[in-house]
Amino acid sequence: MYRKILVPLDGSRLSEGILPYARFFARALTIPVELLVVIGPEVISAFTDPLQGRYVDLVEADMKRDSLEYLTPIARSFPVPSHVTCSTAMGNAADAIVEKGSANSDTLIAMATHGRSGVQRWLLGSVADKVLHAAANPLLLVRPANERASEGEAVLKKVMVPLDGSDLAEAVLPHITALAQKMNLEVVLLRVYSLLTGGYVADAEAYTPDLDRFLEEIKEGAKKYLADKVQQLQSQRAKVSYELLEGDSAGSIIDFAKKTPDNFIGMCTHGRSGIGRWVLGSVTDRVVRHGGNPVLIVRAPLAA
Repeated sequence: MYRKILVPLDGSRLSEGILPYARFFARALTIPVELLVVIGPEVISAFTDPLQGRYVDLVEADMKRDSLEYLTPIARSFPVPSHVTCSTAMGNAADAIVEKGSANSDTLIAMATHGRSGVQRWLLGSVADKVLHAAANPLLLVRPANERASEGEAVLKKVMVPLDGSDLAEAVLPHITALAQKMNLEVVLLRVYSLLTGGYVADAEAYTPDLDRFLEEIKEGAKKYLADKVQQLQSQRAKVSYELLEGDSAGSIIDFAKKTPDNFIGMCTHGRSGIGRWVLGSVTDRVVRHGGNPVLIVRAPLAA
């Protein structure tokens, strides 16, 4: 399980939207936190002449000091007895975050999906997107609702786990089950069903009552699948239930999560290809971008 939480911040209130969840995880797991500000070369160049090497060093020193001053009160906002360190790094933000995380595979990287640059640029083609592609660590992502979302400590009671019957989706279960037991969370297994998930695409003009029967068969199959998974996890002493949802996969997950208080979503992605390959253009991508709930993304074993 996790031994540390790495929280990258860029100085914006939106990037701080991850803080309530980082505080909760730190308290529930009793693990240290590292707050990180990365100072990029473009920031340095905006204040310096590249020919004035000594002046560049002075500007870097000033920015490091300012960053630590920014992080210090945030560190104090974490629950006692959390051990919180503040650090800075120079260079490309995504590279620095990935490098910090790679020092220990048991580090959880927790970050907002947009910050200073706005949601589209931050998620697509910027820092968070690059971290999604490159990081081997588990990631806790949240899309902050507003600039006040950084205050206080979150309360999380449930973790939603969408399953589609694939080995990849199920690969998250051992990770989530262990985490839920440590954090005293209920695991809620979700299965979204529709005619499309049953492998049938209907022509609206050719609709017949037989489709109702076919949809009912899909529903019963999904229900049996979830019931079997619940029984399996309960045998491991997990607190688990399930919900059957009809409709579009991502939309149904997002809507159900919004209606269920105090939860986050746990999903899995392939190990070798990197988190970003599954996140972009998929159900997970839509859940991360359009849902307001935190999403925990873990890398599946290579065999999954």
